[in-house]
Formats: sequence, structure tokens, C-alpha cells
Amino acid sequence: MPKQRIAIDMDEVMADSIARFQEWYGRDFQLELTLEAMRGKNPRDVVAPEHQPALRAYPNTEGFFRDLPVIKDSQQVVKALTEKYEVFIATAAMEFHNSFLDKYQWLQRHFPFLPWRNFVFCGDKSILNADYLIDDNAYNFDGFRGEGLLFDAPHNALETRYRRVHSWQEVAEILL
Repeated sequence: MPKQRIAIDMDEVMADSIARFQEWYGRDFQLELTLEAMRGKNPRDVVAPEHQPALRAYPNTEGFFRDLPVIKDSQQVVKALTEKYEVFIATAAMEFHNSFLDKYQWLQRHFPFLPWRNFVFCGDKSILNADYLIDDNAYNFDGFRGEGLLFDAPHNALETRYRRVHSWQEVAEILL
């Protein structure tokens, strides 16, 4: 009997891109971008209008995705998931023109147990043939045929349509 499949988003699920936004915003404007301020909002919507172009440009800047912090417990739980499921990483690398190589190398460095064949760089995640999709953006569940698990993040705090997971330990409780 074939294993069930899990597709996992990268940014804000495995890799902490919000930390990079906070770091670069602090560097460029000497101001703090807090998680509380971002609750239910996109980071660029909580800064002064004159700072918004910089926040829009960050993900398109070479190196933005290169060395993002790893989300707590993601490595251990994803490794455990591979024992029971087929695991694929599904990330929208095409959205940001400099992100593809950074994301690929990041995955190889932090998740070396995942084969490169299980990396899916796509835009529309409805094409994924998986039983579960773990993602921080609810719009990625539109058209997805499996069950979406919404990984908790400041920007999705007000989303109530999907089953929410607050940590990788909670993912483990549900799927393992």
C-alpha cells in the first residue's frame, strides 16, 4: 500500500523569513518590526508608507533566503514524517527571482535527508497531488484536494477557515 503524501511549504513553515524582514528593517530604518504589530497583516502594511517599497524589495534581493533561521523542531519532525509519509517541499520560488538557488541550497543544508526529487518549486499549489499541505498562507489551500493544515504565523492570525497548527510538535501530534 502506498504511503500518504505530505506537501510542506518552506517560508514561515520551515524557514523563518519574518526574522529576516525584522533584521533587515531594523538595519535599514533603526526601527523594530514586531510580531504583535504584524498580527493579521502583511509586514509591509505595518510600516510607514515611505518604508513599504523597501519591504517589498527585500525578498527580491540576492541572499534574502540564503541563511534563514530554521523553524523550531521542523528538522526533527519532518525527518520523522519521512518514515511514515512521502514528504515533498512545495515552495513558491518563482515569485522572487533571486530565491530559487538560495532556497534549494538552504533545503540541502538543513534537510539533507530529503531527496532533491522531492523539492517542488511552483506557484499554484492546487496542482499538488498530496493528502496534506502544511502552509502558512490560506490561499494556497484554494483548489488543493487534500487537507490543509494552516501553520500559525502573524499574518494569518485572523484566518479561521482551516485547521491551525501552532508548532511542529503539534504537527507531530496530528500526523505521527
